Amino acid sequence: MSRPSRLSAAGTLLLGALFTGFGAQAQDTAGYPVRPVKIIVPFAPAGPTDTMARLIAQKLSESLGKQFYVENHPGAGGNLGMAMVANAAPDGYTLLLVSSSVVVNPSLYEKVPYDVYKSLAPITLAGSSPNILVVHPSVPAKDVKELIAYVQANPGKVSFASPGFGTTASLAAESFKYALKLDIQPVPFNGAGPALNAVVGGQVQIGFMALPPVTPHLKAGTLRALALTTEKRVAAAPDVPTMAEAGVPGDQISDVMQAVFAPGGTPKPIIDLLQKEVAQAVAAIADTPEHFAARIRAEVPKWAKVIETAKIEKVQ
Repeated sequence: MSRPSRLSAAGTLLLGALFTGFGAQAQDTAGYPVRPVKIIVPFAPAGPTDTMARLIAQKLSESLGKQFYVENHPGAGGNLGMAMVANAAPDGYTLLLVSSSVVVNPSLYEKVPYDVYKSLAPITLAGSSPNILVVHPSVPAKDVKELIAYVQANPGKVSFASPGFGTTASLAAESFKYALKLDIQPVPFNGAGPALNAVVGGQVQIGFMALPPVTPHLKAGTLRALALTTEKRVAAAPDVPTMAEAGVPGDQISDVMQAVFAPGGTPKPIIDLLQKEVAQAVAAIADTPEHFAARIRAEVPKWAKVIETAKIEKVQ
């Protein structure tokens, strides 16, 4: 074969491969979705993750023209529902909306029924809120320094409430406790509402929880804020210092995230389409699948270190 003929043949093969790739990509998203899409929430109804999922389901139903609906599958700290998505067909018709448990559980549980890096495909971060350290007004502490003095004067008598064992708020409290070598006792509740009520009612002196449900109580004076687990101060509580500003050593940055995943192996065109649609549904919060995947890779070892340092026993 002559050299021009060889080049022509090579070009034909290359074009054929490109068109085949384009054809496969088009097939991946052609008409998607053609049937209803299930969004699994691995927690009970009415919580913040469930609320976010139902908002996104409604928006995607409107924008993509097919029903997106929520199914709640609570159990094992979210592992049950996450495993269901990890084992589902990677076709875009089963999605996951989950909290920070997706990056905490791999280190908190002795065994998890999924591989956070392989069996779940990150789509986007849908929402995020920082954790905040608050106290009941009866606690004689106007800042973290005074709280430390109060706890040291009452060893073993002071307790802190969190939304539940293994939540980022609970781990933030453990990290705070370890960094300052404080003798305070954890009181995990089954959700943010009960934890918040316990601190507002004075049954527990200290609380670590997400900022949004706390904000009305800060304005009403029924809770006092001491520090935020953010890198910088936030507009919703401009007078509340960060943990670093309050003098707490170490990495005390944490938040409560709401995130969207698909089963591992879901075609990238579908991932990209869903990311775009979720981004429109939740305004400017959403990020790219690649950026979100990088965050997952950073968060898993971070919480593993907190769990190890605080000597938190793994769940069997």
